[in-house]
Amino acid sequence: MEFDLEALVNVEATFYDAGYKDGHAHGRIHGLIEGRALGREKGYEMWEELAFYQGFARTWLAIYPRNDDRTAHHIRHLLELLAQFPQVNPSATDSELDILKLSRQISSRYRALCASLGVKASREAPSVWKLENAAQTMSF
Repeated sequence: MEFDLEALVNVEATFYDAGYKDGHAHGRIHGLIEGRALGREKGYEMWEELAFYQGFARTWLAIYPRNDDRTAHHIRHLLELLAQFPQVNPSATDSELDILKLSRQISSRYRALCASLGVKASREAPSVWKLENAAQTMSF
C-alpha cells in the first residue's frame, strides 16, 4: 500500500490557505458593508456642517446692511467656497481637487466671518473635519 507522505505534510497548509481565502472574502464583504455605512454617516455629518455654514452666510448676506466692507467680503467668499465643494463623489482621476484643503478654507472663512461680525463661532456638534486616529491626528 502506497502512502503519500507529502500530502499528509501539506494538509495543515492546505486547510490554512483555504480558511484564509474564505476569511478574506468574507471580511471584504463585511468591510464594504461597514465602509458604506460609515461613509453615509460621516457624509451626512459633513453636509450638515456645510449646510450650517451656508445658512449662516446666506442669513447674514440678507440682513447685513453694508455691501462693500470686509464683513460682506467674508460672506461672499464663504459662499463661493461652499459653491466649489463637490456634491457628488469625485472619481479617482479627479485628484486635483483637495477636499481637505477646501474644507479647512471653509471653516477658516466661517471663523473669520464670525470674528468680523462679533459673533461667537460655535456649532452644537463637534466638527466632522477633525478625525482622531491612533497613529496620527488629521484635522480637515
